[in-house]
Amino acid sequence: MATRSINPSVGLNAATGRVIEGWPHVAQSLQDIFTTRFGARIMREWYGSFVPNLLGRTITPNEVTPWFAAVTSAIEQWEPRYRVTRIQIVEVTRDGRLHFFLEGEYRPRATYGDFTVEGARRINAYANPDGVLIEEREAQP
Repeated sequence: MATRSINPSVGLNAATGRVIEGWPHVAQSLQDIFTTRFGARIMREWYGSFVPNLLGRTITPNEVTPWFAAVTSAIEQWEPRYRVTRIQIVEVTRDGRLHFFLEGEYRPRATYGDFTVEGARRINAYANPDGVLIEEREAQP
C-alpha cells in the first residue's frame, strides 16, 4: 500500500472558500494574525497580535520598533511555519505609512515538530493607519 503525502499547510481561502495549500495558506494566516486583536475571538481569546493596537497611529521612525516587535512576536507565537530572519524597511512616509519586507524561512511541517526549511520566502508588507496588507511572495530574497 502506497503512503499518501499530506500537505500540512492546508485550509480554506478566506475570500473564496476554496481549498488553499502551501505557502499561500501561510501568507493568509499571517494576514489573519496581524488583523486580529487579542480577545476578539470568543473561543480563542489569546489568538491574534498587538498589531491592531498600533493601527490608527501615525507611523514615525520612533514607531517602527513597536511595529516590528508586534509583527515578529505574533509570528513567533502563532505561525511556526514561517521564521523571520530579516526585516527591511523600504519606506516610512510622512502620512503614516510603512512599507517593509519580512524575509524568512518557510517550514511547511513545523506544526508537526519538523522544522525542516523548504526555502526562503519574502513577504512584501504595507502598514498604514487602516491596517496591514501582505502581498505573498514566492521569490527567494
